[in-house]
Amino acid sequence: MKTVYKVIFHNQGKIYELYASSVSQGSMYAFVEIEGIIFGEHTELLVDPSEEKLKDEFAGVEKTYVPMHSIIRIDEVSKQGSNKIVDSDMSGNITPFPFTMPPKSDNT
Repeated sequence: MKTVYKVIFHNQGKIYELYASSVSQGSMYAFVEIEGIIFGEHTELLVDPSEEKLKDEFAGVEKTYVPMHSIIRIDEVSKQGSNKIVDSDMSGNITPFPFTMPPKSDNT
């Protein structure tokens, strides 16, 4: 069975939900590397505009790097769902705490 990850993160005031075949810390400090974004196969009759927008945005992208502090959640799931973009509800009681990652030590 192929491993599938659901990655939810903040991006420019919106919440992105992507399905990918590989997620790791990667080599760029403080970034999560997302590789192999999976898009659903649709017929000509059924088109999801949100997923089509993501397909256009990530066309030709082999890997994308998301800042660690933007990640909301990463799940390993049994099957792929629909990629989507939703508006972030900033009117709620919870606001992400801004922080800066300390520099990586050479002694590790």
